Amino acid sequence: MGLGGDGCVNEYVFQLPDAEKKKALDELREDDNIRKQSLDQMRDWILKHPNIKRCRTDPQFLLRFLRTKKFSVPQACEMLERYLTIRQLYPQWFRNLNPEDPDLEEIINAGYLVPLLERDEGKLVLFSCAGKFDPHKFTSAHMVKVHSMVTEALMDDELNQINGYTYINDESGFQMAHISLWSLTDVRNILRCIQNTTPMRHKANHFLNISPSAIKLIEFAISSLNEKLKNRIFIYKSLEDLHANVDKKILPKEYGGEVPLADMLKEFKTFLKSKKNQLLELDDMYIEIDEENCPLVSEMNEELGIGIDGSFKKLTVD
Repeated sequence: MGLGGDGCVNEYVFQLPDAEKKKALDELREDDNIRKQSLDQMRDWILKHPNIKRCRTDPQFLLRFLRTKKFSVPQACEMLERYLTIRQLYPQWFRNLNPEDPDLEEIINAGYLVPLLERDEGKLVLFSCAGKFDPHKFTSAHMVKVHSMVTEALMDDELNQINGYTYINDESGFQMAHISLWSLTDVRNILRCIQNTTPMRHKANHFLNISPSAIKLIEFAISSLNEKLKNRIFIYKSLEDLHANVDKKILPKEYGGEVPLADMLKEFKTFLKSKKNQLLELDDMYIEIDEENCPLVSEMNEELGIGIDGSFKKLTVD
């Protein structure tokens, strides 16, 4: 299945498939020496940072940032600092990621967000279905928190760190009620968080069955992305169009594949519960933040568009 990846990275790296070893070298500039030196430098930076009081320093965690930033240690350190800061500025999105929380568990059980069993040319595929998220019962914070919980459970996997992620989003069942959950500020904030603080290699984002209601939200979201991510978004009018770009064998049976979505979900739920302690222990990390005098917070507030008012409730939908 390839969802896991626990264990000592320095030992596990030598067990990576040859394709991943080559990709890590070719795309990320990673070899044994660079990896060791970079990990040592990051640990030293964390130790000397005046505001970081508690932080994971194991290889699996630090390699999230180093691989995302292609082993630029300064950029990896900056992303880590942003990651720690965002977790404390937005606890409703990023903290207490408990798979046994009744609300989060219900959303997962509905099949809203599920990693597929087969990979897309090495990339892990996250499959979401908007219609499986109940906008009358849950909030936008629940939605973001489910995504945070699922991705945090997956990010220590070295195959995911090296190959990155593909996203397939079925927007059928999307309602105006989904739009009303979000303010423009929240959409902009979470997209900025994804771009600048989440240590993931976002490789492709596929959208299917977009309704007139959904297109307004998606268009606004796309406009807030950087050019690289914009160029990795693909929108399809039919399932056949998706099949032309994504091998249908990796998809759930309901979308032309071979394995029912319910079977994929059952396996993922077992995996997710096995990560409970690891997910909750993330909250032990701590960085001191002086929101009034911290240049990083001011910079991030400006980037995140804090102060922008508005709501999708006011948008006109054709």
